[in-house]
Amino acid sequence: MPTVTFLGHAGVSVDASAFHLLADPWLAPAGAFLGAWHQYPRNDHLDAARLLEADWVAVSHEHLDHFDPWVVGRLPQRTRILIPRYPGPAFRERMAAVAGSRQVIEIPAWEKFPLDNRGSWITAIPELSPMCHDAAFLIVVDGRGLLHCNDARLTAAQARRAKHLAGGRLDLMALQTSGASWHPICYEYPAGEMAKVSMDKRVSKLRATQRLVRQTEPELAVPFAGPPCFLDEEVAHLNWVLGQEDGAFCDPEVATAWLREHLPGQRWDHFKPGDTVDLDTGRIIRDPVSAGFSFADADRAGYLARYAADRAPFIADVLAEHPEPGPGLFGRFAAHFAHLGSLSDYFLEQIAMIVRFEVTGPNGGIWDVDFSPDGLTVSEASPAVRPHYRIRAAGRWLDGVIDGRLAWEDLLISFRLSLYRDPDVYNDYLVGLLKHANAPALRAVEAYETGRDESERITVEWGGGRYDIPRYCPHAGEDLAIGAVVRDGQVHCLAHNFAFDLATGACVNARAANLTSRRIF
Repeated sequence: MPTVTFLGHAGVSVDASAFHLLADPWLAPAGAFLGAWHQYPRNDHLDAARLLEADWVAVSHEHLDHFDPWVVGRLPQRTRILIPRYPGPAFRERMAAVAGSRQVIEIPAWEKFPLDNRGSWITAIPELSPMCHDAAFLIVVDGRGLLHCNDARLTAAQARRAKHLAGGRLDLMALQTSGASWHPICYEYPAGEMAKVSMDKRVSKLRATQRLVRQTEPELAVPFAGPPCFLDEEVAHLNWVLGQEDGAFCDPEVATAWLREHLPGQRWDHFKPGDTVDLDTGRIIRDPVSAGFSFADADRAGYLARYAADRAPFIADVLAEHPEPGPGLFGRFAAHFAHLGSLSDYFLEQIAMIVRFEVTGPNGGIWDVDFSPDGLTVSEASPAVRPHYRIRAAGRWLDGVIDGRLAWEDLLISFRLSLYRDPDVYNDYLVGLLKHANAPALRAVEAYETGRDESERITVEWGGGRYDIPRYCPHAGEDLAIGAVVRDGQVHCLAHNFAFDLATGACVNARAANLTSRRIF
């Protein structure tokens, strides 16, 4: 009788007849991302010692609310760690450094990896585009199918294939419904625009979940994987995103209510840390401690104040690990970006912009990085230069990225920075270069984007006209036949919210390849 116990955020514990597996457990008392993110609701009442006596631990990607070094360092030596095989080495190397002598096994996409000798297995399902190193786990345990989507934005075709691979039935499908991204909350938007962008992203995320579940029809669909809360005083003002009516992030309770309304024939439920579901019978046992928690707006301020007081010593330890930088920060900054600029001519051609870094604190300054197709240059900022992006961050955090203690995404997702862009167009290549920062991963993106087959095309209608477009999104391969909506003369891909003008094919809200659309009549 296999059971799934929810650990909070994206973490689950799977207990089978022959093994105990954890997937993406996040239990660290210091939270994640420079002590900025914390589990919401808190899960420190769970019996960590018992949970960590695992045979297997599966970790989907290197974001620190999924890959928890605190957990990995406390696993028994016998525990085997499973990760997806990505094009670049960064995640494997980062995991190996923390795992020590524990065995780390990479799972190729869609390849069944046995978990016992009774027919149970696991596989990884990465996003189609190698720009995004996120993956879902499909786990078949004692004959029951669990699709643990993590942060991966699967296409409908991938989800349907997963169901087929699991024997035509998914007993439980858990999906992220809270897109905890630095956009828009770290951007310098006016209040009205911030509210609109936040709500648009929130609803888009829910619609994408609705679409994917409609295609797969699991026995039980579960919104999970966020949101976090923010307990350190530098980021505590961001807790407005948790508002149930108008917050940028959507908690599982609100997500479940919305999804039940919009897809009423589907069984939905949400779970708190310690809640357990039996995959054979469907029986649910609620954790008595978590049962006392409420997502309600009225209860939040007091809850977070008590939580912050409890976590303050752990946050202080994190801050102490990142002292103010010494002299020579600009030189190290310039050398860091010179290295990044040498990794991929293709990415420099796609970025083609000036990014201004406003580095606050001792030994900081205002520095421009020109990502030019002719080569990258770094200089002191000039008033005569108009940057396209501006990133403001404290030198103590930037220094950690430069010396390799942090990844760029650790800093971006910590929300301990502010951003501005003009025009307000997302540049996926800039983020991709920073987050991957290794040549193999960047070459994989180039190969994927330059080798796409656009021969399979579909027809969409708008404003009395018909348009021929490729079936698959030029950004990350979403099937636009079922994963897009047409409105206001634009094709809106629901996977990553990219919008393309039907008349010109241009992406209007991000840097992406042309849709190659054309009007038929």
